[in-house]
Amino acid sequence: MSTKNFIQREALVCAPNYNPLPVVLSKGNGVWLWDIKGHKYLDMMSAYSAMSFGHCHPRLVKAMVQQAEKVTLTSRAFHTDQLAPFLEKACALSGFDMGLPMNTGAEAVETALKIARRWGYEVKGIPFDQAEIIVAANNFHGRTTTIISFSTEALYRKDFGPYTPGFKVIPFADAEALEKAITPHVCAFLVEPIQGEAGIIVPPEGWLRDIRRICTKHNILLILDEVQSGLGRTGKMFAFQHENIRPDMLLLGKGLGGGILPISLVLGRRDVLSLMTPGSHGSTFGGNPLACAIAHEALCLLEEEHLDQHSAELGTYMLERLRRIRSPLIKEVRGKGLWAGVEFSPEAISAREVCEKLLLKGVLSKETHSTVVRFAPPLIITKAELDFGLEALEAVVKEME
Repeated sequence: MSTKNFIQREALVCAPNYNPLPVVLSKGNGVWLWDIKGHKYLDMMSAYSAMSFGHCHPRLVKAMVQQAEKVTLTSRAFHTDQLAPFLEKACALSGFDMGLPMNTGAEAVETALKIARRWGYEVKGIPFDQAEIIVAANNFHGRTTTIISFSTEALYRKDFGPYTPGFKVIPFADAEALEKAITPHVCAFLVEPIQGEAGIIVPPEGWLRDIRRICTKHNILLILDEVQSGLGRTGKMFAFQHENIRPDMLLLGKGLGGGILPISLVLGRRDVLSLMTPGSHGSTFGGNPLACAIAHEALCLLEEEHLDQHSAELGTYMLERLRRIRSPLIKEVRGKGLWAGVEFSPEAISAREVCEKLLLKGVLSKETHSTVVRFAPPLIITKAELDFGLEALEAVVKEME
């Protein structure tokens, strides 16, 4: 069947909530993917950081198979021998006391919102049903009804109201705005340390330290959404480590499942997470033994292979090369670690066009907000493989000038 026919076949039975590039993928190994015609592509997208260890990593596949032959799911109605080792490893790497596992990044965010509100009522003493949570403009924390309620992106909100109340929006990377927005009813500030979907927006140095100080001063919880930025992506194990601070809750997902199964995690202090008593929250698949076994192996792999350091070294190289591309088409290059956004001038070209041209040269990426092409290759990528992708971009830019 042709690529065109496969795409048409999918369109007949799949709701059109995505606009994929015109390629039908069928196989992956390491940093490479192949389509149904056998054409080879470098994955510079990593499924939005979910494929940080590359495709079909042998250690992760082995962990999956071994656990799948034992037990895959029991629900949290019973204990399993995989949950504690996974959470012990996650807590040891992050320095937090406890974790609450879920499945998707959006579920981790929803979980943290519930925890923060309960903390606000039971610990801070906020009057019942009056808790407020501050968020940043241009945020992306998922697409559930509650999460889109505090999104500033019209596309995510259109026709999905009425919206969930209880949120206040301030500009991103504006510590002064945060302090001004805090009232006695505010229980938390939820924010990405680097905004991914917004176009890899990196805040100025010192901002994380400022918001940590402000949250401590006013007794509100600092919740960092590191679903995309965590687990080595920015050149540190976690993005908050660039400024030597610690949030009150840390949200992880995507790469945590090794690109094999969805698993997410809320990490936090014992006095905060222990407020979630039996029945207050749950998920049939949350913390299932199969996902826990894979996630535990993924964390071991991340630590043993020093992939955060690899991300720092190759990330510096990637950003330097991207910034050396001199073109009137490019407005700005932003990033940290193996995570970069190349913003194109909207008057000259669309980011979608760039991604379509890269596809023809054997490189997979995806645009965001029509102006930014994102690069987030698997953390296992080599310099030679990275050069292949960067040279393709250079060639595309030159051709389109």
